[in-house]
Amino acid sequence: MFELSVEDTFHAAHALRGYEGPCENLHGHTFKVQVFAQGNKLNSLGLMIDFKELKLKLSKVIGAFDHKLLNDIRPFDKENPSSENLAKEIYSKLKGKLPTIGKVTVWESPTSSASYYE
Repeated sequence: MFELSVEDTFHAAHALRGYEGPCENLHGHTFKVQVFAQGNKLNSLGLMIDFKELKLKLSKVIGAFDHKLLNDIRPFDKENPSSENLAKEIYSKLKGKLPTIGKVTVWESPTSSASYYE
């Protein structure tokens, strides 16, 4: 099995509704997103997927979040824009465009991350 990964960042603000602590207040992060693709087959060039293609797909998805208030964007207008929910949403948006997707990890700080995979 092969596993490839790429990462990118976006800047956004959010507030965690119902959270008892400072994260209930509006605050921002530079979110780092890692996407992992997995597969057993390589093409005639010896590639599972071109890193450039993987980066482009990720960039298009997270571009919708960049420099935005996440609480204003569906589905986060109803559910909390936690790192867990962000990872799941990014995974869901990439799944249809990237059949080899294995996992998405969202870092909200250098030491804290959440991952989603099926």
